[in-house]
Amino acid sequence: MKKLVFATNNPHKLRELREILGEQFELLSLNDIGCTDDIPETGDTLEANAAQKSFYIWERYQINCFADDTGLEIDALNGEPGVYSARYAGEAKDARENVKKVLRLMNGETNRTARFRTVISLIIDGKETQFDGIVEGEILDETRGDAGFGYDPIFLPEGKEKAFAEMEADEKNEISHRGRAVAKLVDYLMKN
Repeated sequence: MKKLVFATNNPHKLRELREILGEQFELLSLNDIGCTDDIPETGDTLEANAAQKSFYIWERYQINCFADDTGLEIDALNGEPGVYSARYAGEAKDARENVKKVLRLMNGETNRTARFRTVISLIIDGKETQFDGIVEGEILDETRGDAGFGYDPIFLPEGKEKAFAEMEADEKNEISHRGRAVAKLVDYLMKN
């Protein structure tokens, strides 16, 4: 079984990735390798942030790893919150406050199209490869469901009748942005 470090301290992301990867990989968290650092995310793109996090782990621990960055891009808000999704309502990174801010800004807006986008930066033996996953959808007028995390209660994926937060984990993972990016990651890892 291949060992990989997922450069995150987010228990929701870690659980989601372990469910997607299954038994094929031993997925280690930052805590598992003794990393308690607050890894910087100062890039102005998802790609830059993902790379910054994965190189941070590689340079300090010399362990094969990957990091992701995810953003919700809302057309009526000119692509916001985008790279600032986690801290859209402030540095506290409060998911409920982020959702409230989006709902407030989208109040009365007719163009509700949006997408979730994930970028994964994988580093194997010091060499980086990036993968992305996108799911199109729209922003709901109110929250629905209590599963998932982040903006899941207000995101309705294209062609679906349930918000991400109303879906079972396997149903969401099958169509999610992160699931799509991870599928590319797994495909790459299996071939290399």
